Amino acid sequence: MIRPATLNDLDALVRLEEICFDYDRLSRRNFRYLLTKGNEVTLVDEVDNQLRGYSMVLFNMGTSLARMYSIAVDPKYRGQGIGESLMLEAENVALEHDCVSIRLEVRRDNEATIRLYKKLGYRQFGEYDDYYEDHMQALRFEKRLTPDVQGDLAQVPYYQQTLEFTCGPATLMMAMKALQPEYEFSRTEEIRLWRESTTVFMTAGHGGCGPYGLALSADHRGFDVEVYVSDEGALFVDSVRNQEKKEVIRIVQHDFLEEIHKKNIPVFYEQLTLDAMKQKFEQGGIPVVLISSYRIYQEKFPHWVVVTGFDERFIYVHDPYVDYEANKTQTDVVNMPITQKDFARMARYGKTGLRAAIMLFKRKD
Repeated sequence: MIRPATLNDLDALVRLEEICFDYDRLSRRNFRYLLTKGNEVTLVDEVDNQLRGYSMVLFNMGTSLARMYSIAVDPKYRGQGIGESLMLEAENVALEHDCVSIRLEVRRDNEATIRLYKKLGYRQFGEYDDYYEDHMQALRFEKRLTPDVQGDLAQVPYYQQTLEFTCGPATLMMAMKALQPEYEFSRTEEIRLWRESTTVFMTAGHGGCGPYGLALSADHRGFDVEVYVSDEGALFVDSVRNQEKKEVIRIVQHDFLEEIHKKNIPVFYEQLTLDAMKQKFEQGGIPVVLISSYRIYQEKFPHWVVVTGFDERFIYVHDPYVDYEANKTQTDVVNMPITQKDFARMARYGKTGLRAAIMLFKRKD
């Protein structure tokens, strides 16, 4: 019988980890936290009070993506279809949580489990070097849970931000490489872009990047750019209380805008609607959009993502930030499916509901 796990299963779950895995085991503390506070569902297969296996699926807040975090079957009971049953039931749970797809990682040398995933319709979409404790490579797999809905996705290479304040440069780099494959990712370039485009609006520490600075950086690198902002005033000025800092923000923005006007970069003081964004995407553009991270990370800070595709219900984005403390990996943030309704809500920031986006295109000859 397959049922949801409870804290009463804690000892049996820890025992399963110890007999099934030599590396990367979940600890008792891990299980307790996930069972009580995690955004997850753990299923167990139990017969005659004997726990034969478990599967654990995590859910990404604010997105329609599930992740098969862990699955294990007691060696004594393998070959009886228990793993397959746990996988299928986990997929049903993901569907009940309105997830459009489920992803997972698996060791490259775990041939039996890889065969199971392929049998169940999972497709490999990436690799992750040096992923496990013993430096084994992980293969990334995904299964579409709603095959009737297919997205139009651009081939946008992924780059993970290396600093907490470089989401803007990281998303800009992804958009530029999608349009110009020979463009090279590097941490030096990430920091260089941040230096060029920072708006200096944080109350303390390092500043973040606004749409005007990012647009100029893309223009300097040979791309056509369009800027969309819903407010003609100084952006992010309400993020600080100190009047001197407010003045610095205004000066920086004024300087950016003067250069933008000299370069004839179009600036539209209006919201870039989802329909318009999709149309420009279909014409070859890559959107970089400012969101409030609250719906994903429960923290109110401005955050940049790059849009990678659309379908009738979802928008897909690469998020440059990987929240390792919440047990996330790059698998969770690549082509994240977000309902169009939710994306419209999160694509605004601050008390004024600021909306900002830039569209990148290949430069016309």
